[in-house]
Order: sequence, then C-alpha cells, then structure tokens
Amino acid sequence: MVDADTGKVLQSLPISAGVDAAVFEDETGLLFVSTRQGMVHIFHEDSPTKLSEVVTLKTEYGAKTMALDTKTHNLYLSTAEFSEPASSGRRPPTPGTFHLLIYGR
Repeated sequence: MVDADTGKVLQSLPISAGVDAAVFEDETGLLFVSTRQGMVHIFHEDSPTKLSEVVTLKTEYGAKTMALDTKTHNLYLSTAEFSEPASSGRRPPTPGTFHLLIYGR
C-alpha cells in the first residue's frame, strides 16, 4: 500500500509471483490481486493505511487478467491450459483452450 501523494510505502503484504491486476471495491472495502501462479489474494481495507488478509483464492495457473462486476460482486479471470515450461522458463498456452473463470460470493 502506497500513499499516492508522498510515494511512501505504508504497508507491504506477501503475495504469489506474477501480479497482473489489482481491483478495489469501494462498497465492501475489498482489494483483489490476481497472479500468474493461479491465486487471487483478497485483502480488506481496515483503514486508509492498513490492509488485512482475508483469504487467498486458488484459481488456475495463468489466471491473472481480472475484472470485477461491482453490481454482482463477481470476479472474472481469463486463462488457458498451458504446456510444460519452454527453454525460456515460460509455459506457453495451448491453442484453443482459452476459458473464463467466474467467482461469486
């Protein structure tokens, strides 16, 4: 958590590698952070300077691109099936396996 005016780091919490998206929901005070490792880390804003961990949701590897529907409170993450790691260490997606994950309350 960073103060947008000063750039000062207010709080740092451990999360898995490959962060792609972070979405904050004003109504609930929840922060959702998705990572390439197949995790959505969910935190609650206790105050303007403090977050607390709520839960870590296991999704699927590669499900890092995320959107939140604030009316339904559903989270949408896209992913695919992935091959074994290439020489670069990256796992290439398998063509034709794209799918959408939907998580609700």
